[in-house]
This record gives sequence, structure tokens and C-alpha cells, in this order.
Amino acid sequence: MWFKNIFIYRLPTDCSITAATLQEKLALKPLQPCSGLDKQSRGWVSCRGDDRLAHVANQQILFALGVEQKLLPASIINRFAKERVADIEAQQGYKVGRKALKEIKEAVTEELLPRAFAVQRATYAWLDPVNGRLIIDAASSAKAEELLEQLGKTLDDLPVKLLHTKLSPVAAMTDWLAGDNAPSGFTIDRELELRATGESKATVRYANHALEGNEIRAHIAAGKRATRLGLTWNDRISFVLTEHLQIKRLEFLGIIKEESATQAESADEMFELDFTLMTGELAKMLTDLTEALGGEMLNNR
Repeated sequence: MWFKNIFIYRLPTDCSITAATLQEKLALKPLQPCSGLDKQSRGWVSCRGDDRLAHVANQQILFALGVEQKLLPASIINRFAKERVADIEAQQGYKVGRKALKEIKEAVTEELLPRAFAVQRATYAWLDPVNGRLIIDAASSAKAEELLEQLGKTLDDLPVKLLHTKLSPVAAMTDWLAGDNAPSGFTIDRELELRATGESKATVRYANHALEGNEIRAHIAAGKRATRLGLTWNDRISFVLTEHLQIKRLEFLGIIKEESATQAESADEMFELDFTLMTGELAKMLTDLTEALGGEMLNNR
């Protein structure tokens, strides 16, 4: 259980939700299979295939949103609709109009949906009551918002907001590069995106490229600002920080995963240790990163 791309949210200061309460609430809205004409179904699923929807370890809580979606490509709908249109036109002797074509496609969709193949996916979230954070493991904001929307329907008293820091990531990353000086505990890696602030939005990207020297400073002097930057924290976690304070391509370096692999004697123990190690290390890293960005803007809590 290792998160890869995360969105960071701040819990309300008076949040007192417990794992038992969360389990009770999640159990009221489990994932149900799509019914005949449903294109999608959402609900909470177990993280480990057991009856627990809220998994707890060291005061940290893991839960997951399940989504079942029917696969009905537009190309399939169009093919069946085209065949039906051809039959109607042959019988009536004139072309089907735009309104009638739309109705035919809707009818075809309703007929095909009950036979469509359904697939499931899960989005994981980590509730950290100790540090007041909700972390969602999602590569896109759409999937993060999808989980938040379902969580809002499940819990009436858990408003969350994206974490905001006193320094914007763009200003901080640009400053670190200009001064060739990463914040304490961090090192700058070999990935960077610089973007001009003017109308041109000219963009320069570096991948697996040394970021020291005059070339980077020249881009910054010309008005470009850092919008993505690869960083490593304490030689234990590497990641890419974006302009929106999203963390992408999280990688827990070998030493952390080796701790789990050498101590676990079963799959269940491995899951427990992975989650405990991940949350312990990531919580510290997020605290240090927040401090490196000037601290949290408290008026957003």
C-alpha cells in the first residue's frame, strides 16, 4: 500500500471523527453493482477484501472509494444506431432527421447498457487525525473530487479544504533554483518545468538533467517560473512538486520498503507494515514540506 500521486487536504480544527464512526458511516453507503440502466455506481469498498471499510494502524485510517462503470464505447452505440437508421430509411424512403437520430442513439444506449461489461476501480484515501490531514491518492483532480463528493454524502460534518501555504510552490521552487539552495532536508533532483508568465506561456522542460549552472538562472532571469520540480526528502522519499501543491510520482526509496520486506512474515503483516511505514514517513515529509513553503495559511483551516 504505497501512494503514488497525492492531493493534500486540511481537516477542520474541531474534527473528532474516529475509525469506529467512519466505519459505521461508510457501511451505510457500500459499493453496489450497477443496475440495468446505470452507467456508473459509487460506494465504499474494503481496502483488503475483508469486512472492514476503515483500516486502522497507528492512529492512521485508510479507506477506499469503489467505482463500477459500464463500458459502452460511443463507437459501439454509433454502429448499432447506424444499422437501425439504415433500416428505418429503407422502410420510410427518406433520411432520418437530427432529432430522430438523437432519439435512436438514446434508445440503443438503453438497450445495450444492461449487456455492457462492467469494470471496477478504487481510489484510496488516508485520514490522518494526528496531523489534521486527508490525503487522497489520485493522479487527477477529477478522481480526488469524486471521492470528496462521495465523502460529503457520507459524512455531514467533515468539510475539508486543499492545503494552502504562505509561499506559493511556484515562488518557492523558483527561489530554490535561483539560489541553487534546496530547503533543509531536501535535495533538488533532475526534473524541472519552467514556464513564462507572459502571454506566450513558453515552457522549458528538463528530464534526467542536471539543474545546476547558469542555464537555469538565465531562464529565470528571463521571466520563467518553476511549475514542476523533482525533490528528494532525507534520501527516503522522492517526488515531483507541482505549482498547485500536488505531489506526483511519489517513490519511497529502497531503504523504506526493505524495512517492510524484512520484517513481514505474511501478506497481512506486509500490508500493515507498508501502511504504517508509508504514513509515518509521508506525514513527516509533508510537515517539512509545509514548513519549507513558509508554513500553512491558517485562515484556510
